[in-house]
Amino acid sequence: MTQFNPTRSNRYPDTLPPPNSPLSLADAIGPEPHRRPTPPVVIELLTGSLPRFQVGRLMVTAAAAASIAADEALQALRRHAAGDWGLVGAEDWAANDLALREGTRLLSSYETRDKTVFWIITEADRSVTTILLPSDY
Repeated sequence: MTQFNPTRSNRYPDTLPPPNSPLSLADAIGPEPHRRPTPPVVIELLTGSLPRFQVGRLMVTAAAAASIAADEALQALRRHAAGDWGLVGAEDWAANDLALREGTRLLSSYETRDKTVFWIITEADRSVTTILLPSDY
């Protein structure tokens, strides 16, 4: 697993790339993140609503980095932080709403333009949020 850090990459623009951009999450990963500690990334949420919780350090699995475009991952991350849990069922949606109040783990599910399903999980202590494919779990 690698730290997802779009603001520290030379190749990642300051603003979201246009739809259908060739950038992948692999383009957004900073160089050699395992060799030096980096502070958590702050991502400006442009959804019109405030984030409902802190996402902490952002991580992405290798499979997710290879499969999900950076713009789609960032859009889903913004939705996740705003409390839009994506494709989860009604029971899981309610569980996430309860998790916000009780401080437990949050799980969202989203789908890319090419129908790749991926998850975003924020740990109970809000220190880490991970973008992953269901097969990574």
